[in-house]
Amino acid sequence: MSDPIARPPFDPELATFLTALEARGPFTLTAEMLPRMRQLDVPEDVVDERLRSRGYQRRSVTVPGHLGDPIDLAIIDRVERSGTTAAVFSIHGGGMVFGHHLGNLDSFDDWLLDHDVVLVSVDYRLAPEYPDPYPVEDCYAGLVWVAAHADELGIDPARIVIAGQSAGGGLAVGTALLARDRQGPDLMAQILVSPMLDDRDETVSTQQIDGVGVADRQMNRFAWDAYLGARRATADVSEYAAPARAADLSALPRTYIDCGSAEVFRDEDVAFASRLWAAGVDAELHVWPGAFHGFTSMVPDAAISRTATAALADWTRRLLGDPSPIERAGWPQRGIVDDVSR
Repeated sequence: MSDPIARPPFDPELATFLTALEARGPFTLTAEMLPRMRQLDVPEDVVDERLRSRGYQRRSVTVPGHLGDPIDLAIIDRVERSGTTAAVFSIHGGGMVFGHHLGNLDSFDDWLLDHDVVLVSVDYRLAPEYPDPYPVEDCYAGLVWVAAHADELGIDPARIVIAGQSAGGGLAVGTALLARDRQGPDLMAQILVSPMLDDRDETVSTQQIDGVGVADRQMNRFAWDAYLGARRATADVSEYAAPARAADLSALPRTYIDCGSAEVFRDEDVAFASRLWAAGVDAELHVWPGAFHGFTSMVPDAAISRTATAALADWTRRLLGDPSPIERAGWPQRGIVDDVSR
């Protein structure tokens, strides 16, 4: 009997969560589970009340998606604001097969909703009913609509950020590649949280995270099979569907990437960041030690989760040009000039 493959240990706080999760029994994603996993976990009025508590409101618009078919966008902005502001075009996770565009909106609380932004969440269509290219083309069509309606939305078309977690991160990169290759819309930045980028199932991390953690190798294969069918891991897969395959990453926008050291997407995310740097793209990468996929949402109060969220909040503040918490508080700032003048 061969020894189990070595892998990084889970963070102790996160391991406690995994132990409780494993006590429920083994989990294998199947097609029969998808209808339930596509439902919103809480009523929409609860979502809206949470947003109102942060000073935000939501409305829905129906816009043309891929091939002109209708898709919905959730438009979330401040109840009271004036002037134009930045927009964040958000793409939800779920392996391109499940998830909801209003799910996990509370995950924006600690790094985005302190800023005066318009958040747009796209309800793209899901595989296997709508395989590649529907999801990424729906996302691109939604982005085009947002840019074209910038005046109506009160946004600056030069300050559109695309953001996605997991499969949403992969779709965000695919959408950014489409925007680059189709000459617009221009993107200010992309935020990729544990992005799902590579269908080929060849990395060390995909072998390590097999039957352990959250979103393991089995789930990853299931999702790519649903999205690509028999084309998965063949030469017949476009870079817009699986962005790890893109030969040219030049002219992509400024990028934030993070992932966990103990998650299936680790190696493809690290490789993607390295290739962005090689292409001259401004990119920031964090690999959080002992973290599994989705740790900041599942265990938000763990120390490593708070650190990861704070890092993203700091990057977002620098991106949007907003003052730091110290500057907002009006505390004195001592710099080199101050010291010399004394």
